[in-house]
Amino acid sequence: MPLTHTVGSITVTALPDGAGPFFQPREEAFPDATPAQWREADRRDPETVTPDGRWWLPFRCFALRAGDGPVTLVDAGIGPAEALAASWAPVPGRLPEELAAAGIDPADVRTVVLTHLHTDHVGWAGPLFPNADHLVQRAELAALELFHPELPARLLGPLRAAGQLRVVDGDRDLTPGVRLLATPGHTPGHQSVLVDSGADRLLVTGDLLVHTLQLVDPALAYAHEEDPALARTSRTGLLDSLAHRGPATLATPHLGHPFTPLPRPSRGERDGEGAGRR
Repeated sequence: MPLTHTVGSITVTALPDGAGPFFQPREEAFPDATPAQWREADRRDPETVTPDGRWWLPFRCFALRAGDGPVTLVDAGIGPAEALAASWAPVPGRLPEELAAAGIDPADVRTVVLTHLHTDHVGWAGPLFPNADHLVQRAELAALELFHPELPARLLGPLRAAGQLRVVDGDRDLTPGVRLLATPGHTPGHQSVLVDSGADRLLVTGDLLVHTLQLVDPALAYAHEEDPALARTSRTGLLDSLAHRGPATLATPHLGHPFTPLPRPSRGERDGEGAGRR
């Protein structure tokens, strides 16, 4: 059965769509990471390193549901065999089977949040979810030249024609306890989703966070960020804010475990000494 995490009345279900080796040496993806940081990351997250030192990359989506109400899906995975991600990701994905195992009818999905338009996050978007609005930040649509050239014809055009594309600007509440947050940098219109019960919080990170290295040191840049400085600001600012508010969990597409506790700040940071420094 898929793994779940409960925040207040909302059940968050991790839906694995596939896993496979990253397409380049991981040291090229994080060129500024030190040997000590790699050792610490591998200690914390041994599932994402292979015996020969490659980055083993899980691909996940997350379903948010209060009781038996409508479902919000965050990201749409790598997709079927002919998906846009087929040139580099381990297609075909298994999201339809994982939804069935979780007891989720795709017809009950009413909102699909696309954290960004990279091909491993949009693969099942569209026809699998006939009743769902698909949410994309306006800044993301303004930068289509950065994405797969077939994306407009194969995904965005059909969504527009079906009345299923919903363009948003910045932060907004989606449902009670669920808020969309603009977290640009990885892509111009990257967005994350915060589930907040007051006593507990869960952040669905998208690619704001792609490797445990970025929990060892959130300032570390990932080579495939469009704007590394902005991505760093989004990541460190949001993670710092959550950590200082109390216990929080990260729901991550690419870390070894889908639900990862956010490290708490040191006592000095909690008291305001060095908060925000990395």
